[in-house]
Amino acid sequence: MKTVLITGCSSGYGLETARHFHAQGWTVIAAMRTPREDVLPRSDRLRVVALDVTRPESIAAALEASGPIDVLVNNAGIGLMGAFEVTPMTTVREVFETNTFGVMAMTQAALPGFRARRSGVIVNVTSSATLAPMPLVAVYTASKTAIEGFTASLAFELEEFNVRVKLVQPGYGPSTSFTSNGGARMQGLIPEAYAPFAQRIFASLGQPSAVTQASDVAEVVWRAANDASGQLRFPAGPDAVALARST
Repeated sequence: MKTVLITGCSSGYGLETARHFHAQGWTVIAAMRTPREDVLPRSDRLRVVALDVTRPESIAAALEASGPIDVLVNNAGIGLMGAFEVTPMTTVREVFETNTFGVMAMTQAALPGFRARRSGVIVNVTSSATLAPMPLVAVYTASKTAIEGFTASLAFELEEFNVRVKLVQPGYGPSTSFTSNGGARMQGLIPEAYAPFAQRIFASLGQPSAVTQASDVAEVVWRAANDASGQLRFPAGPDAVALARST
């Protein structure tokens, strides 16, 4: 029986991915910044652990509690939308601390175990924002694009130890907590000069031709985790797949 550790499981893609792996018979370690036992089924194959990917001691404690794992899914992330011109650099750093450095720190902490056992898979969840330029998400896109480059290089580095590294690129998911978990950070990030432009963008987001569901991402993360080919990137959701095909 295989074990997966998934970060950011309190809602959205992470929560659905935890459910999906559990349904496939895996042991699931569902990591959350604020643990909630009520969002997942009670099972001897499912454990909820506390994890803040921006704190080294929290990462160490979560991995110690998890024991040996076969797959690490770096899903935890925070959203940000607004004009870059008025985005405080403290906010930029906050986004990178979770979306970029948090992923790197989790990966680095898990690698000794994978390398010693000469097996394991790391799945890094980024965004379809890395597939084509999108307005008002410059900082968010930068934080995710950094992980794309990091992952592509790391995949070569770890081939020697039979450790696979994959990227999953979800499309636009209106059902996720992208806006709510970035709400406080987004206050005042649409100044008056940008308002007409922003209104057009928000209007287009309200009428998308295709969107990504959490189940789409869960299924693709599962596929990536079990993929033995050399494929690196896995777009998730019809809009992400269309973007990937057009680039």
